[in-house]
Amino acid sequence: MKPVIFGLAGETVSPEERALFRACDPAGYILFGRNIRDRAQLRALTDSLREIAGRADLFVMIDQEGGRVARMRPPEWPTFPPAGQFAALYDTAPSSAIEAARCNARALGTMLADVGITANAAPVLDVRREGASDIVGDRAFGDEPMRVAALGRATLDGLREGGVVGIVKHMPGHGRALVDSHHALPTVTAGADELASDITPFRTLHRAPVGMTAHIVYTAWDAERPASLSPRVIGDIIRGEIGFDGLLMSDDLDMKALNGAADELAAGVIAAGCDLALNCWGRMDEMTVIAARLPEMSAAARERLDRAMATISAGPDADWPMERALATRDALFARAAA
Repeated sequence: MKPVIFGLAGETVSPEERALFRACDPAGYILFGRNIRDRAQLRALTDSLREIAGRADLFVMIDQEGGRVARMRPPEWPTFPPAGQFAALYDTAPSSAIEAARCNARALGTMLADVGITANAAPVLDVRREGASDIVGDRAFGDEPMRVAALGRATLDGLREGGVVGIVKHMPGHGRALVDSHHALPTVTAGADELASDITPFRTLHRAPVGMTAHIVYTAWDAERPASLSPRVIGDIIRGEIGFDGLLMSDDLDMKALNGAADELAAGVIAAGCDLALNCWGRMDEMTVIAARLPEMSAAARERLDRAMATISAGPDADWPMERALATRDALFARAAA
């Protein structure tokens, strides 16, 4: 098994993709809007990926946070609110906000599990900072670390109850970035004392099953390399100070924060200490060279992958379908507004 998550080009697995995936056996896959038409097509796609891998618990992930980050959209699927709405509810009714976040995530997990998706790139545990890039913005659960942690924990619990594993991001914190790492490399110059509050949600939820790194330079920790490529940030901060021992993947290697050929970057994040490299765009030339360049997945990384997948519940209780979870969430918002 290769330590990489690959994307796909379209709504079905092409013959070329099938041959590559059978030959290299990537650890998992990521899906985007270009891969999605409707429920039947999406279920058939994820079933075909499981057939190729020969693993019923295949890691198939998506970015379905809610708000502006959603790959599965109406009219086939409902819309979900951004994290910022739960942060606002927390201002007046903390317990209701936590339960609403859990119910929301349970509905999300049920929706994803129904089409064979097993992992969701949520919750965002970045602490929102005034004056920073809006790339985080309302995707965050607020600007207070323990609130972010409380709502993040509820989201992880709800996703698990719905039948999928959550992925905390972006370790060790994207909230201070002044530019969007999709377009340029952010450099955060805050000192270690200031950064301590940014890592608090991650430290609080250090037992999360899966985490994603940030493509950001933190000068207090490593002035030369972004976190995804920094053995010091991954080893000393993420694995050490935060105490995270779950499955660690990089953010997308194609983001403009990083420079270099796809295979060099994939090898670099693995060498730095990531368990998985994330390559999103389904380009055959990139996937081929990445598969050739990467070593086999380490025993420790494979154990973390297996452990993460084992956290998924058997599936949602019949008494808690998606509709009930959504109705409970909406009632909590309505009660607080009354």
